[in-house]
Order: sequence, then structure tokens, then C-alpha cells
Amino acid sequence: MFVSTPVGAIGSGIGGGVELTLRNMTQILCQRGHQVTVLAPQGSTLPGISLIEVAGQPQPSIQVQDRQTPVVLPGQSLLANLWETARCAQADYDLIINVAYDWLPFYLTEFFTTPVAHLVSMGSLNDAMDQIIAQVAHRHAHRICVYTQTQANTFPGNPAFFPIGFGLDLSRYDFCATPDPQLCWMGRISPEKALEDAVATAHRCGLPLQVMGKIQDQSYFEKVLAAYPQAQVHYRGFKSTQAMQQILRRAQALLVTPRWIEAFGIVLIEALACGVPVIAYRRGGPAEIVQSGTTGWLVDPDNVNQLVEAVGKIPQIQRQACRRQAEEQFSLEALGDRLEAWFQAILTSR
Repeated sequence: MFVSTPVGAIGSGIGGGVELTLRNMTQILCQRGHQVTVLAPQGSTLPGISLIEVAGQPQPSIQVQDRQTPVVLPGQSLLANLWETARCAQADYDLIINVAYDWLPFYLTEFFTTPVAHLVSMGSLNDAMDQIIAQVAHRHAHRICVYTQTQANTFPGNPAFFPIGFGLDLSRYDFCATPDPQLCWMGRISPEKALEDAVATAHRCGLPLQVMGKIQDQSYFEKVLAAYPQAQVHYRGFKSTQAMQQILRRAQALLVTPRWIEAFGIVLIEALACGVPVIAYRRGGPAEIVQSGTTGWLVDPDNVNQLVEAVGKIPQIQRQACRRQAEEQFSLEALGDRLEAWFQAILTSR
């Protein structure tokens, strides 16, 4: 059983990369004969997967909080309702996987008879979360997995985490050898993603910028557009994978400009799968993914001048090398192997 993020329905885009992570994990496990059920907010869609929808008030996103923000549950809490549903059904499952970056599921690990394990989808953001994650890691071997070692290194005390990486159904992404003269940026539109750096880069390079993703902070988005009135910014909305990759694959490069430490950067491997080079800040997960000079360029964090220089060097990148890296490192089959190894480690250690 997987228990989804309580910030919004699966398919809404509010959950960011966690939504795609959940879809891809459940897809490969079902293909391998595992029986999978997902508990998710009411209104969720996850084709081909057994889904139990749960009602309640969504949980505030931790990205808009600071390190000292206390643990809060709203009235009629969706998070609490999800885990009450999981508690009542736990005897029917061998393993429960939490994908929410919230305090309650980690705390409840001790009180379930069925093993509860956790995908930690972000780096260290909050002191209370750091403490409860470290407690679970100390008491229960292998119960916590992360995307990358860079993400794991953000947590104090070097707790033991199981690295899981990521994987895509590469058949959903079409390779494009001849792009159009344009750049692309994808992600939740909120301040920590620093869309303004991508807009500034595209403007200075004289190229259109295709923007895709959920607008999480409308006022922030409007400020970015107002700051660069002459920039050719084309907002395409939050797209399905099929619609998104039709736009992405036509780009000369994907710009990745986060202010914070990205745990992984799923949009990077989606770009690579389409043959699109990635220009990213040398910060967090992207620094472990981009092969600088081969599948894109890594530049100093928050340095727009270097982003502009890297755009000028994109012709040096062979787009087939980008697709090759996706095939070799980030296939759905590779993800399935790592997932089964993680599950086996949990059940054996128990």
C-alpha cells in the first residue's frame, strides 16, 4: 500500500514530482506482479492502479514554511484521515509506503504492526521533520529512502538512508534530433524555483521560453513577468506527460534554476529522455544527474551570466547522448530493481 501526499489530489500537479514518482513506482510494481493499492486525496486519478480516495482538509505545503514552523494539522485533516484509513486496512498488506513529507506518518511508524517505510522527497527543510526522520532511521533499518546522496547529505547526523533514484517509462518520451530555437523551464511556479533566472537568461539570449507547471504562487509569477516585460515567455500550463513532452522535446535546452537544494529533479531526466540537454545550477540532485559537457552544463548557483554562456555552448552537446543517459540510468526497469531491493531489505531486517 502507498499513502499519497495530502497537499492535493494526484493529477492536480500540486504534489509536484511526487505525483510522477508515485505513478511510476506503482506502474512498474504492477507490471512485475505485485498487488498495489494507493490511498490518495479525493479527486485523484491514477489510471490502472487500485485507488482508495479519502476526504479531508489538505495539508499546508512545507515549502512555504521555515525551519522553526511547528507541526500543524488542520481541522478535518486529510493527512490524519489517510493514515486512519491505512491503520484500519494494514492487516491486508505486507508493506506500507509513505510518500508524504509530513511529520505524522513518521511518528506513526512505531504504532503500526505492518512495516511502514518512507520516501523522503525533499532535503532538510524543517527542524521538527529532521528530528523525526532521524528517529525513524535510527530505530528501523532501511525504512527511509531518498532520491540522491546529495539530498541525504542535507540532513544532520548522517542518518542511514536507502538511495532509490528515479525511473521513467521511456516509451512515453519521444526523441527529437532537430529542436526549434527556444528554451524550456518546468516546475512548480514558486519563489524557491527561481523562474526569474530562466526568464532573464532567455531574454538575454533572444530566445522564447516555454514555461510549464502548476502556478503555486500567482503573485510571484506576475512579478516575474512584470520584471521582464520584453521577454518572450509562453506559459503553457500544467500538462499531461504526453502534452508536456511534445513541447519539451522541441527545446534547445531545459533550464533548471532552483534556489533551494533539489532532492532530485525529475524534469531533468524527462528532458534527457527527449534528447534535450540540461543547463542546471550545480546544486542538489541536478549536480548528480547532468554530465557537464556531455548531456548539458552545470553552472555556479544563482549565476545568470553563466547560464547565458552555457546556452551559447549547447551546440557542443549531442542530443543522442542525452537520450542514452536516460536509457542507461533512469529506465522504469532500473527503478523496479531498486524498489524491490529496498522492499527486500526492509522485510529481511524486520
